[in-house]
Amino acid sequence: MNDAKTPMTREERLAARLRENLKRRKAQARAMGSANESESESPDSPETGLSNSAA
Repeated sequence: MNDAKTPMTREERLAARLRENLKRRKAQARAMGSANESESESPDSPETGLSNSAA
């Protein structure tokens, strides 16, 4: 985009930071989604607080 000699404007720096932040948040959301899917595969896991005993 810019030469090494030309410094980025404030708006260009902010836009770049926003893009980086969006990428980071998307990656984090994907990681959280995959973690939730793996937890939901075992419905009787101890984290749920539910037991399989007949009520």
